Amino acid sequence: MARTQPNKKLPAAVWGLTAIAAVALAFLLFGGHSSEATPEITRIAPPLSASDGAPRFSLPDIKGRMVSLSDYRGKVVILDFWATWCPPCKREIPDFISLQSRYGSKGLQIIGIGLDEPDKLKDFAEKNGMNYEVLLGTDEVAQRYGGISGIPTTFVIDKRGTIVGRYEGFRPASVFEDQVRRLLE
Repeated sequence: MARTQPNKKLPAAVWGLTAIAAVALAFLLFGGHSSEATPEITRIAPPLSASDGAPRFSLPDIKGRMVSLSDYRGKVVILDFWATWCPPCKREIPDFISLQSRYGSKGLQIIGIGLDEPDKLKDFAEKNGMNYEVLLGTDEVAQRYGGISGIPTTFVIDKRGTIVGRYEGFRPASVFEDQVRRLLE
């Protein structure tokens, strides 16, 4: 089989742009993680100050109703920053649906803060049967949570409203389920 040689007539700028595009595509597809990280578990990000409660917010849900974090005081909350175009985010959603079904009646509330266009969030949530709150995120709320540098970024908040976990990147359901079970006891 003959090997093809690059077209040497193309300007160097075209090759440079092609290389940059390839790196950007790899970053988007693989979340910018090093090859040493497993796709299932990345690093745990540093928490916000443990002495502070979770930053308060009020955001519209995909139906236009205003929802506040304080509406869920006394519940364990999984707060997930995500987007419809994010493969690891989409991979976590079935697990969150399952967790909400199993533990919702026991005091768990999952809240997805979508960092995407409202119509895309609404269509995605309906198509995928998301059984938990889906809110329309803002840069201001993302900044209150320490700045969201990558998605998914997920916070676990205890019944008192304190952030007890912050995770960047995909996590298997077992990570959240173990933590939720302990917090609901």
